Amino acid sequence: MTDVSFYHLQRAGLDRALPKLLERVLDRRLRALLVAGSEERVEALNTALWTYDSGSFLPHGSRADGFAAEQPVYLTTDGSDNPNAAQVLVLVDGASHAALTGFERVLDVFDGNDPEAVASARERWKGLLAAGHALTYWQQSQTGGWEKRS
Repeated sequence: MTDVSFYHLQRAGLDRALPKLLERVLDRRLRALLVAGSEERVEALNTALWTYDSGSFLPHGSRADGFAAEQPVYLTTDGSDNPNAAQVLVLVDGASHAALTGFERVLDVFDGNDPEAVASARERWKGLLAAGHALTYWQQSQTGGWEKRS
């Protein structure tokens, strides 16, 4: 079964934490498919990934940019496809994908300051555990890094 890691945001928002997670994916020479809850969120994340650090470049794109198959990181709302042949699936906003088993790893990133997002993440955790996936839980530290919790 697919390894699924839950990332519990507490300090930095998604637009600050996501680039670092995606950099780790690319450092491992893997591709990422990011599924968001709305087109507005895709546009906002697309902008955030271009501007988060003036000294970095994180190659990515969305439907608006075209060339989905060539994008190392592809942002979308379509949870039924894998147009860039990604090995890593990143889910935000409680989004889902039809085929988790098609990925080596799944990152489920949720806002720990939103009680509804936390409750929804708990339900996803229970369902994935019952389905036999290997689960890990990461909580954002005071410094914005990640600490593995049990």
